[in-house]
Amino acid sequence: MKLQISFDIPDLEKVIAIAKEVEPSADSFEIGSLLLFKYGLAALEKFRKTFPEKVLLADAKIVDRGKPTVTLLASTGIDWITVMAGTNKNVIHSACTTAHELGKLVMLDLLDAASQGQSALEAKSMGVDALLVHRSHDEEDSLKFLDTWDMVRGNSNLPIYVSGKITRDIIDKIKAIKPDGLIIGKAITQADDPAAEAQFFKEALSS
Repeated sequence: MKLQISFDIPDLEKVIAIAKEVEPSADSFEIGSLLLFKYGLAALEKFRKTFPEKVLLADAKIVDRGKPTVTLLASTGIDWITVMAGTNKNVIHSACTTAHELGKLVMLDLLDAASQGQSALEAKSMGVDALLVHRSHDEEDSLKFLDTWDMVRGNSNLPIYVSGKITRDIIDKIKAIKPDGLIIGKAITQADDPAAEAQFFKEALSS
């Protein structure tokens, strides 16, 4: 089970400093939407320059202009790009085709899907490389999003990542459904000791 650490603090220098602390425990880094909104491609370029060997995902949440957007993002050297499941199928297919031509991968975010099960079923045929199941950070129930897990897992053999305010209190419940990876943000990046917290989650996923 892989650990992807998500960075959504709109302060690039602070984020890079935290990323250096937690790098030993992370399989990959996610450059979140707040960083992209504030710094644009510069945030991705900074991460790639600082961490030349680390797997990087740009949480771009693409909903339109798939080909040109993927082309721009890919130019920074990142590895993964997120596309929203609720957008037009042609956008998803175009984004995936372009990404693969450029040696990149696409994670389909099921947050806005009309039917998460149907989106999971169709994802592979559109070229998607992995799925993301989570809830909005504005929801209150930390585990409500797991209600759709069986529907998604039963309709796809693609890797599935789980995200959404994952903490020490619920890590065992998340592990029990056996996702391929977890995406953890605030619980690590805003901890008093980010390195120790990242190590805890990495060890928890390995046990």
